[in-house]
Amino acid sequence: MTTRPTPAAEAGPFQQAGTKTQRLPPPAERGVTEIPDKVVARIAARAAREALTRHVGPPSARPLTLPSASATVHEGSARLSLSLDLPYPLDIASAAGRMRQAISERVAHLTGMNVSEVTLTVRRLVPADDSGRRRVR
Repeated sequence: MTTRPTPAAEAGPFQQAGTKTQRLPPPAERGVTEIPDKVVARIAARAAREALTRHVGPPSARPLTLPSASATVHEGSARLSLSLDLPYPLDIASAAGRMRQAISERVAHLTGMNVSEVTLTVRRLVPADDSGRRRVR
């Protein structure tokens, strides 16, 4: 048995306002969700912490300072700038490339934005293990 949808069902989504039923405008005309730059920056800093653990390795005995981030959002696209510490010894170019990719993918996934640029600044290199090493004076 085949049933035909009623004309009301064919008309699309409705919203009740008091006792009247009103037709909702098409999704493209309903508005957009805007995510402020500051929120995108916080998401990027969190993504950088995750990427440090996943792609660079677990934190060493000497803690790294938390990454700081800033973001510029324009027309659904984000440009990210991050500053972070890295453990030493490390292939910095390779680690930075993996981190950029991971941060870009994670921020895009969480915000739904296109990440057009990720700039990383290495504040300092932190020796992974300096036990047994003494500085000669």
